[in-house]
Amino acid sequence: MIHVILFRPEIPPNTGNIGRLCACTQTTLHLIHPLGFSLENKYLKRSGMDYWRFLDVHEHETWDAFLAQSECPRRLWLLTTHADRPYWDVQFEEEDGILFGNESGGCPDWLHQQLWDRRLTIPMTHTAVRSLNLASSVAIVRYEILRQLQKVE
Repeated sequence: MIHVILFRPEIPPNTGNIGRLCACTQTTLHLIHPLGFSLENKYLKRSGMDYWRFLDVHEHETWDAFLAQSECPRRLWLLTTHADRPYWDVQFEEEDGILFGNESGGCPDWLHQQLWDRRLTIPMTHTAVRSLNLASSVAIVRYEILRQLQKVE
């Protein structure tokens, strides 16, 4: 099982799309509070459609609560525009977790420091563009993990 962790997500359609992706790829989704929306949000549900019922989703009040849970991923990888190491240079393993920050600010500095040697980036060729959409970023990395682990049937 692979884990996708969203740190304080803000935009319901992004989280809905990510939830749908996680349901389709049998990926556990972790949501670290506070969220920028209610899980009852109509835009979240519209994006996730009827796939939400197939989703293994867990909410955590804090980052520390996430780390303390018994099903915490073995290794955590922080995806960020502030890293130099491309995501494809990692050999992902079962029970890995891929962490994504929120849409407006990413992850806080203290989290970057905590995962300094586990920071990855999705390279972009246009240097004037700040970042990809959160849902697109999750999809890119999650499907690389599927490819590596040969879990596509």
